[in-house]
Amino acid sequence: MTSVLVVEDDANMLEMILFVLSREGYRVRGAVNGQEALAEMESSPADLVLLDVMMPVMDGWDLCRELRLLNAELPIIMITAKHETSQKVKGFGLGADDYLVKPFDPQELVVRIKAVLRRYRIAADKRVILGSIKLDRLRGTVSIGSENWNLPPKEFELLYQLASYPGQIFLREQLIEAVWGFDHEGDERTVDVHIKRLRERFAAYTHLFRIVTVRGLGYRLETESHD
Repeated sequence: MTSVLVVEDDANMLEMILFVLSREGYRVRGAVNGQEALAEMESSPADLVLLDVMMPVMDGWDLCRELRLLNAELPIIMITAKHETSQKVKGFGLGADDYLVKPFDPQELVVRIKAVLRRYRIAADKRVILGSIKLDRLRGTVSIGSENWNLPPKEFELLYQLASYPGQIFLREQLIEAVWGFDHEGDERTVDVHIKRLRERFAAYTHLFRIVTVRGLGYRLETESHD
């Protein structure tokens, strides 16, 4: 059973979320601030953390940063009343996988959690299958139907990163770190150049997937099932 740690200082909101997720079959626990959440994760790590941003003692920004240091592969979703783009950029920059603005429909929260967990499971398999498209990270190949593609390594890694999390927005700096590494000395235009090459290379397959520019943020890969 998938375990979810919900970090929320509003007692009513915390109770509602725990009820909704337990009804969906998740094993749930609650914490009311960042420090309590870290203690919970140390005693028994959760499979996903859902955290509020504005909390006493340790807020969601600091908690997200600490959780990423402890586990780079932990799915994290932020919930907050802050809807400004700058706040979303900050959240994604700290490593959040998704960002949900209050008030929200509980069913939307469930859908977002399922989508984030699905992305992580795909990444763990080292293979991405999107309909008739298959990306094999061990072989570094892309297969579409009977056609096999051997892409330049950075193009493959960039496509694999985007395809592992269909629908998720990646900031340019996140893609730089994931594909080129922290010590990369180039600028963010490197990402734009490689995205352009991928779009040209797969121009005949936009009915299967496409890489979308998210203005002011970065890029995301969309498929028919994630439009």
